[in-house]
Amino acid sequence: MAQQTLALKCEHVVKRYGDLVAVNDVSLEIAVGEIFGLVGPNGAGKTTLIEMIESLRKPDSGSIRVLGLDPQAQSVELRERIGVQLQATSIQPNLKVKEAIGLFASLYRKSLLHPEELLETLSLADKANSRFRKLSGGQKQRVAIALALVNDPEILFFDEITTGLDPQARRAMWDLLREFHGRGKTVFLTTHYMEEAEALCDRVAVIDHGRIIALDTPANLVHNLKAGTKVLFRVTNRAVASAEFAKLPAVTRVEPKDDGFVLYTSDGNATLQELIRHADRQGLSLDAIRTETPNLDDVFLALTGREMRE
Repeated sequence: MAQQTLALKCEHVVKRYGDLVAVNDVSLEIAVGEIFGLVGPNGAGKTTLIEMIESLRKPDSGSIRVLGLDPQAQSVELRERIGVQLQATSIQPNLKVKEAIGLFASLYRKSLLHPEELLETLSLADKANSRFRKLSGGQKQRVAIALALVNDPEILFFDEITTGLDPQARRAMWDLLREFHGRGKTVFLTTHYMEEAEALCDRVAVIDHGRIIALDTPANLVHNLKAGTKVLFRVTNRAVASAEFAKLPAVTRVEPKDDGFVLYTSDGNATLQELIRHADRQGLSLDAIRTETPNLDDVFLALTGREMRE
């Protein structure tokens, strides 16, 4: 990417805590106007990396530039141009929502002309006079986003923005991010929800043990996995071993999952038909049979040998 199109550039960034290398030689670039996702399990280095980018932590080595600025040497100037939503937003619990908006807007040299209009945008207008401690989890998250937007930032950083939210609130957050992105803004988000990264991000970096182990569009990450269809099912009338299904046509791998099985296959239709015939011959009762195409969860499992963990 040409330098003028970059919102963010990291080169060989390292952060250690004693013997633990939390971020290990990370290099990446994010284009202006891109939604970029950093995914990985808890403890993978996501928060440490994003906090160094935001100037909250100092890297041990390597280079970071955000909007062309050094987060350490030019932190004051940088904070005027970015918006940050942390994993936990600490606001004085008795502060009213509209008071919090006004307070945060006053901290910037340049803020939105009418920052209180964010309350309408974020469906918080009816909570303007509510105290922060009285809000639900989803409402507190929306307040945190409003506070991150009061300075009309060029790039937004979201760290696990939907953790702990119910599915409806999570989808509402996704819509807010898409709206911000639609105005030509850049978004950098961390998440351990693969569905979230797949739905929102132009590109995704997978981080584990502090290293970037894959980086591409969600579609390309899945395509490059070259994994076939998954056939999922349960056997309800007796216990069976995974090996019983390993010789079905086109099956490349069998895994137990929850109280059932997952068959990875290069021909989902053939495997599904033969599975039903096999069950009939063996007197097996099958339940919850379905097929799935590969997704980012499968990419992570293939890259790391283990499923995503919360």
